[in-house]
Amino acid sequence: MTPITSFAGKSVAVFGLGGSGLATAAALVAGGAKVVAWDDNADSVAKAAAAGIPTADLRSIDFGGFGALVLSPGVPLTHPKPHWTVELAKAASIEIIGDIELFCRERRAIAPRSPFIAITGTNGKSTTTALIAHLFRTDGWDVQLGGNIGTAILSLEPPAKDRIHIVECSSFQIDLAPTIDPTVGILLNLTEDHLDRHDTMERYAAIKARLVRGAETAVVGIDDDWCSTIASDLDKRGTPVERISVRRPVANGFYADNGRIFEADDTVVRQVANLGGIGALRGAHNAQNAAAAIAAARAIGMSELSMLEGLRSFPGLAHRMEEVGRIGKVLFVNDSKATNADAAEKALASFDRIYWIAGGKPKTGGITSLEPYFPRIAKAYLIGAAAEEFAATLAGKVDTVISGTMDAAVIAAARDAAQDGAAEAVVLLSPACASYDQYPNFEKRGDHFRSLVLALEGAKALVEVK
Repeated sequence: MTPITSFAGKSVAVFGLGGSGLATAAALVAGGAKVVAWDDNADSVAKAAAAGIPTADLRSIDFGGFGALVLSPGVPLTHPKPHWTVELAKAASIEIIGDIELFCRERRAIAPRSPFIAITGTNGKSTTTALIAHLFRTDGWDVQLGGNIGTAILSLEPPAKDRIHIVECSSFQIDLAPTIDPTVGILLNLTEDHLDRHDTMERYAAIKARLVRGAETAVVGIDDDWCSTIASDLDKRGTPVERISVRRPVANGFYADNGRIFEADDTVVRQVANLGGIGALRGAHNAQNAAAAIAAARAIGMSELSMLEGLRSFPGLAHRMEEVGRIGKVLFVNDSKATNADAAEKALASFDRIYWIAGGKPKTGGITSLEPYFPRIAKAYLIGAAAEEFAATLAGKVDTVISGTMDAAVIAAARDAAQDGAAEAVVLLSPACASYDQYPNFEKRGDHFRSLVLALEGAKALVEVK
């Protein structure tokens, strides 16, 4: 835990008592704050009370007595409309912040030079965060990994000069962190997302930009116009910027070309890594993730030898282009996290001969945008509620069977791929759909796929599932 001492002796309202909210309340109590916590969910309030956190309905308390409202990131700050706690806090003119902000203040107070890498972007955040953490663990660092990737930041050990914090940040978290100031801030990319919470793309981009504006060194992907503009604005502010690209060379920074990562410094260009053969880093999207990780590692001072060793041994993240098994020439890949067409596109672009398992609860637009990749698909096996719709889209373009269930799809795809004459065939679960018609979440869907693959005769596991 990181005790938060900046509110010692002061009263603080905490709203939202999920995992991060409970960790936040406990960290404030440990630091000497007088906490009053609440949630709209009675079970969450009971859980907090059982953990010894003081609770009370914040509607019955004068907000003028609080030093701050600490809000969980899942609670609306501005849109579609401010939560009732936000309205009360604004009326009392007290600040509204989140757990990332509390961490930043504590770091400045107790270990301002401790290394802190913060990562954001619309896509690729979790893989990049996990990769950076793996690089630094390989190099022997005390790594504290958390934030939006799953571990609440205030449940991590406190900042210290010989300890590095590597933190994934969502736009919701950044919106509640007005003074975020990482040693290295990474902005991977921006596409339209979460506009129900941020209203406009301009506002969404401005929130994401905050993370790199406060950084000592900014690492910015410039393959979309929003991020390219943000990088130019950082130049004007005098913030050191390392640009990254997978589409074109850059004058200063890192760029990818056919799986090779190059470092450019004005007129000097040299290759620093080759991702060929690293299964967990297949595809252009992972080249961007790797370039960002390399830029961050170099900014902190990691040796090239350690960096290369970490890249080669990176196991990847579960359900994200996860190579789960192999039977002879057939590779089985779990990309269950691909819950829409944009995400599935990255997987389809990474392989040449695909036996594609797709379907589930469909998203708006279906899979029509994936037509340029249809020639790569040897056969499609459709499951779930989207099966009929997807079959209509694929008709006349891709050999298709409606399998209905994952069990039937895996058996059929494995059989057909084994008979393929190509040097390598890939059975790819990349559903382009949500999971909720057949599974409670994408993790359960991916776990089921993995278990079915490993139950096949002759299957060789390629990852250790913990």
